[in-house]
Amino acid sequence: MIDPHSSGTARFLPESTEPDIRPSTMPMALRGAVAGAVALAVLLLAGLLVDRWPFAWDRAILVGLREHAHSQALMKAAVDITALGSVPVLVLMVAGAAILLLARGLWLTALAVAAAGISGGAVVTLVKNGVSRARPDLVPHWVDVSNASFPSGHAAGSAMVYLTLAALATQITRHHRMRQAIVVLALLLVGAIGASRVYLGVHWPSDVAAGWCFGTLWALGWWWATAKVRTSWAAGGSAGRAR
Repeated sequence: MIDPHSSGTARFLPESTEPDIRPSTMPMALRGAVAGAVALAVLLLAGLLVDRWPFAWDRAILVGLREHAHSQALMKAAVDITALGSVPVLVLMVAGAAILLLARGLWLTALAVAAAGISGGAVVTLVKNGVSRARPDLVPHWVDVSNASFPSGHAAGSAMVYLTLAALATQITRHHRMRQAIVVLALLLVGAIGASRVYLGVHWPSDVAAGWCFGTLWALGWWWATAKVRTSWAAGGSAGRAR
């Protein structure tokens, strides 16, 4: 990296040295995702007041997909997509991202990514064990499953990891369109992973919806926490070290 303020001979800065990074306003795409997650959570809670699990629309969607969208090609694609939300892949994503961020000197972001993934995974496991909702039995499962159904671990885990990575990336990316694109791509990936769980017959749609809600709000919490830390350090004259 070349110091833009130097005169005469170019002076190279250490690789970890970057311009001051200041947390900016939340990207519109992330705001939309959060609003959608809140609205979906309200609908799920309202549904519990007038119905019980599984909801009527849980059954309708699950059976309808199997009856009207049964395709070997789609099944193979769903199996591949769902793997992107598996625990081994998410662990590799978190570990790889943290290592790359540390190599760039972005230690605050690296710490947040690791903490968000580890703590979020623990919460999802506790909820699964506490609720102990049975898996759907209306259609054959196209992949093997062993634990409880609610919430969808793939939907929650992918939202926690990919959306947290995207949300934190927006804090260290200045280009407006790039910030929006990062979040949109993460949302598309998370949406595809969640939908694949329903298509494969291993989750009720409400399991996936709850996972999306939790993971999205979890990502928001870590975006807010790291933004507060960056703002605090910047106010204290330490913005250059807030990485």
